Amino acid sequence: MSDQAPANPAEPSHFDVDLLIIGAGPTGLFAAYYAGQRQLSTVIMDSLPEPGGQVAAMYPEKLIFDVAGFPAVKGQTLIDNLVEQAAQFDPTYLLDHRAEQMDHTDEHVTVTTQHGATVTCKAVIITGGIGTFTPRPLPDAEQFEGRGLVYFVPRLHELRDLDVLIVGGGDSAVDWALNLEPIATSITLIHRRDRFRAHEHTVQQMKDSTVDVRVFHEVAQIRGDEDGITEVEIFDNQTEERDQLKVQAVVAALGFTADLGPLTRWGLEQSKRQVIVDTSMRTNVPRVFAAGDIAAYEGKVKLIAVGFGEAATAVNNAATVIDPSAKVFPGHSTDMK
Repeated sequence: MSDQAPANPAEPSHFDVDLLIIGAGPTGLFAAYYAGQRQLSTVIMDSLPEPGGQVAAMYPEKLIFDVAGFPAVKGQTLIDNLVEQAAQFDPTYLLDHRAEQMDHTDEHVTVTTQHGATVTCKAVIITGGIGTFTPRPLPDAEQFEGRGLVYFVPRLHELRDLDVLIVGGGDSAVDWALNLEPIATSITLIHRRDRFRAHEHTVQQMKDSTVDVRVFHEVAQIRGDEDGITEVEIFDNQTEERDQLKVQAVVAALGFTADLGPLTRWGLEQSKRQVIVDTSMRTNVPRVFAAGDIAAYEGKVKLIAVGFGEAATAVNNAATVIDPSAKVFPGHSTDMK
């Protein structure tokens, strides 16, 4: 991520703003920028420790082809640019905070996180993709989280010149293996089966590279000291043969579970794990809007480009809820500065 990356507030506290955006993926980040254009103060809340949502967590180095103006753009590059774009309006980030409870008055909404932070606002836009992403953990490895064990790799350079073990067989695992290969000292990828859940082309690229690919292998134990990981014992799940790998980093690319969680208790009308909205992106709950993949309506197309348009629609309509004297259409962007 670029130096524009937002900092996470160290101490949970109370925030009083015009607009709360729940979800720091592409749609949420663009909503924060557009809210700044409407001169609205904003908090962006996300359960992940980094902005970017599914893009940053699962395919930061993959090329995206459906963003207007970019023939192709890497996922993390897109996120970095969106963070930089929003930064000119100084939104507040509450990262690693999951929205738990929502309370209403006639004029305000208050959302409380699992860490006790509270945000009181005049409108909420839910842009949380398909819910809260939680990485599938690597068993018995919690003590090394943040000390060599990671679940996603938003900044490849942090693993430069290290011996890296990647655990997994999906697109993220294979992509990270290929993208880390030129800068890491060594890359070993293990997968518990011999079939990968990644694109055949990239799997073949990996097999043709210097990545040490070992199928039917799993982690037996991670070892280390106060400085972090020093060694991982792996085993062949067919022969039980064991091997010791000298590594300093482990990427557990085992996928994520997605859960709407507390959102299901907020009285929102839902269908197939999505929140129903009207043409103004309003939900059935007063002062609450939704945009991006989590929003559902007839004819919906799940594209990042569509999410950007929905974010602008949601912000412009939320602006009239926040300030009844405001107009839905703010004028063209060239006139908004």
